[in-house]
Amino acid sequence: MSDRKIRIGVLHFSHETVSFLPNETTLDDFIYPGSPAKGEALLRFDPKNHMGGFVQVAREFSEVELVGIESPLWPKTYTGSGWITEEAYRTFTGKMIAGLKEEGPFDGVYLCLHGAMAVRGVPRPEADLARQVREVVGRSAFIAATFDPHGNEDEAFLEQADMAFAVKYFPHYDAHLQGERAARMLVRAIRGEYKPAHRTIKVPVISPTVLQWTGARPWMDLVQRALVWEAREVDVYVNIFFGFPFADVPDVGMTVQVLTNDNPRLAEQIARDLAGTIWRMREALLQSTKLHSIAEGVALAKQAVAAGNTPVVLADHSDRSGSATWLLREIIAQDLANTVIATIADAGATASLKAAGAKAGDAFDMEIGGRADESAGDP
Repeated sequence: MSDRKIRIGVLHFSHETVSFLPNETTLDDFIYPGSPAKGEALLRFDPKNHMGGFVQVAREFSEVELVGIESPLWPKTYTGSGWITEEAYRTFTGKMIAGLKEEGPFDGVYLCLHGAMAVRGVPRPEADLARQVREVVGRSAFIAATFDPHGNEDEAFLEQADMAFAVKYFPHYDAHLQGERAARMLVRAIRGEYKPAHRTIKVPVISPTVLQWTGARPWMDLVQRALVWEAREVDVYVNIFFGFPFADVPDVGMTVQVLTNDNPRLAEQIARDLAGTIWRMREALLQSTKLHSIAEGVALAKQAVAAGNTPVVLADHSDRSGSATWLLREIIAQDLANTVIATIADAGATASLKAAGAKAGDAFDMEIGGRADESAGDP
């Protein structure tokens, strides 16, 4: 390319929406000190994750100019809320599109997304956002995105965007790496060194997130197979979306995406290999972890204590643990003594204790927890 700057617009819009929760995610939930963010404030957001990796590598290219377009950060509720209202979505996408028009033209756009955002009246919000961005920047610009593996995506997103890079591990310790990849490949595409060709296959498997740990088989096997393909073939990138089951959306469930450098046949081959692997492994994937009811878990803990097999950890698995009281209630009901409860959060109780001058370790007696919504149980 010439000595002119490569201009890349940077956008952020992420939420992991539990569509079965009664509390909607509103416009006000995205507005707080620091959000929305733009310019350097947006580019400095979340330095250890997708955004940080993208910005770090993009700025290793002296000719690249990053423009942070006004974007909402995670809502105040984080992941503990339901459907995003159409008002909130339209307001912020409107601001982002206006910002792209005002700050353009751009050679590329980076979308820092999650993949499991659910919006009232918008079936596939990430694909819809990519469509709106494409209408502004045109077909000559390139659009790259990063995703969480718990995204619900199908072919609609890459019909509008050019590249996607999803985290492979759960827990998500490679988010920074995927941001790095997105930056490097976006710059290469803009320079004409990489011609994205991709294939997406939706696999009809839905699994609860508690099963999807990649530290052991069989989920680890899927990650390893994707890594082997990336190691064997030059310029190949593989996404396996595990899916986010707590969302009543049309693209829920597992998805395979494969990105190649101008080699659609190879993308097809790899995508079919991984999709077929998932389908053959479906029973193992859905039976990878033994799940107990809360009552069963507490009873097993009592047996272990009686046998002297302590300490025992009861995992109240939820992305939204903290406010729920179901496990605590069962521990009391079964009289499981000498127990430390580490996951009860109650802002009101905390404020009252602070006001009373309580210190760490002080005893108190009041109702706690169960404040968030009906899914959290009663205090």
